[in-house]
Amino acid sequence: MGAEILPPDQAQPDDVVLSWEGDEVLAVRLPQLSDSLDHILAAMERRHGMPLPSLDRRAKQSVVRTLEARGAFSVRHGVETVAQALGVSRFTVYNYLNREKGL
Repeated sequence: MGAEILPPDQAQPDDVVLSWEGDEVLAVRLPQLSDSLDHILAAMERRHGMPLPSLDRRAKQSVVRTLEARGAFSVRHGVETVAQALGVSRFTVYNYLNREKGL
């Protein structure tokens, strides 16, 4: 997901510091949500073995379902980012989302 591992002494207030038997052993710096979305999209492309815009409609709908389950659309501009990555319009992404909800 794009997290960074750091020595505990380099941890900032938003980092997660992990301890083992009372000793701080490492810190994890989590990425911004928008960076995570880029990592998820890259992973989806690797999983499908081709650029996302090259997928057929059914595969793109599956990608949108997976991204929704992972919270991709709670990120600001998430729909726009996904639409651009899939090579479709925002309207199409919303249609895929609404189809899943039975609207």
